[in-house]
Amino acid sequence: MDSLLLVLFAYLYGSILFGEHIARWKGIDIRSVGSGNVGATNVGRVLGKRYAVIVFLLDFSKGFVPMVLARLYFGLEEWTAFFVGIASLLGHMYPIFHGFSGGKGVATAFGVLSALSPLIAILSIAFWGIVFKWKGIVSLASLSASALAVILLLLSGYPFKIFLMGLVMLLLIVYKHKENIKRLLEGTEYRFRT
Repeated sequence: MDSLLLVLFAYLYGSILFGEHIARWKGIDIRSVGSGNVGATNVGRVLGKRYAVIVFLLDFSKGFVPMVLARLYFGLEEWTAFFVGIASLLGHMYPIFHGFSGGKGVATAFGVLSALSPLIAILSIAFWGIVFKWKGIVSLASLSASALAVILLLLSGYPFKIFLMGLVMLLLIVYKHKENIKRLLEGTEYRFRT
């Protein structure tokens, strides 16, 4: 029963779209400007870097806090951690409080990863930085870093269910980036100057 409550908490906390709330507080409908996404990247484009950082950290916490609790009370050998990680991400992507229309989940997934392995999280964010510096495209950097994280989870000796969780999360992130992937293939994806 406690496991179920934690999974439910992970989903409901994930369902709070901080980017949308902060933008609305500033008098902006974030879904109608920029890319229309509620995540830190679009908030940064519209409101500036400071707000992007705030939204990123809040979205990060949606994965980090529930996974820390899962590790603390249930450990990684149980299936609780698997379902908590997935629930956090699904909450952000398909939030019950926002008509099941949410963000793309990278910051939340990074929170989950950081609670599992700070080292893998650091390596992944470093790889994100390298790809972003090289290409200037957030979506490409995010997809590349997400894929690397799953490979590192596989190679690092974590329980198979944790690798499986990472793989499911990667597939969800790829699916939510399908329009970005289409633009990447067409060469029309938004590129920051680096």
